[in-house]
Amino acid sequence: MSQALSAALISVSGFSLTDEEKRVISQYQPLGVTLFLRNISTRKQVAELCKQIREAAQREDIIIAIDQEGGRVRRLAEPEFRPYASQYVLGRLEQELGAPKADIATRDHALLISHDLIDCGINLNYAPVLDLAFEETAAVLKSRCFGNDEKQAARLGKIMVDTYIQNGICPCIKHMPGHGRITVDPHLGLPVLTQSLKELEKDFYPFRALAASPAGMTAHVVIPEIDDKNPITQSAFGIKELIRGVIGFDGLLISDSINMRALKGNLREITSKCISAGCDCVCYCDGIAQEAAEVCQSAGFMSDKSIIRFEKIKNLFHNKPNMVNLDTIAAEYEALVGQIEKYQDDYDATEVLNKMKQHKGE
Repeated sequence: MSQALSAALISVSGFSLTDEEKRVISQYQPLGVTLFLRNISTRKQVAELCKQIREAAQREDIIIAIDQEGGRVRRLAEPEFRPYASQYVLGRLEQELGAPKADIATRDHALLISHDLIDCGINLNYAPVLDLAFEETAAVLKSRCFGNDEKQAARLGKIMVDTYIQNGICPCIKHMPGHGRITVDPHLGLPVLTQSLKELEKDFYPFRALAASPAGMTAHVVIPEIDDKNPITQSAFGIKELIRGVIGFDGLLISDSINMRALKGNLREITSKCISAGCDCVCYCDGIAQEAAEVCQSAGFMSDKSIIRFEKIKNLFHNKPNMVNLDTIAAEYEALVGQIEKYQDDYDATEVLNKMKQHKGE
């Protein structure tokens, strides 16, 4: 069996590791590190940061993850990196150009992103989003979805998942079991879905279709028919019955950010509750070394079953990126998706919460 790893994906504070961050990574051996906007300046700098993380862990297979969905959630942004359309734009292409063109654009999207990530030393992408968009869907999520058609979301999502895997990047489907109907931003509060499980079958469909994906992320959402007290992330019954049961997902289950205000309690309480409920690991995003150490301690070591799930992910890291002419693929992609919205470098919901926390001295 592999060495003991903390059941945590932690985060760091800046463009390079501090001595304290190196010590935390070395001592606690977290499963991985997630990069955010505050960690990204240039392509060369990101590659050096990833190298520092691997050296601190003394593990080549440490997960280094990022949210590179496209649209408003693209943390590797221009001018250093190519611009990428949102999943909503990719979904709309089917209506505008037909399904074959939408499929090609989606494949190109994941292929080009894979090469960006590999170049930097990143090996896991928190994508694709398989939530469905409804009229009432909160704005923070709506533009990140392929649309409202569950079969289309499953088809385009599978193209992304397969392309990432083929190119040595672990995809992470999100947010299980589906919270596209939310009207409350989970960064700020706890959404509750009042629909029946029968109604929510439409939302579950893309996740069931991609249940063989190597990694997935939970949704901070209450579904009263399953558990009227706990969000799915912290509901043992919800994870067992919905995510592992109805959906049939048996990959590595990552909690959505434990720093979101949808979850109540201190870091130790939140972390312990997520792990006890059945998450394989928690995702800590505030980048404070002392808190990262606390989360690692509270999460404890990954279980044998969680390690087996991670071993499957490690195997796909050995896949070599497809050798293609990236300029040709990029030209094809740009011709299909059209003008891409300018990146808003002031948008990063996780960083907004982090700044609010620092401002209030929490």
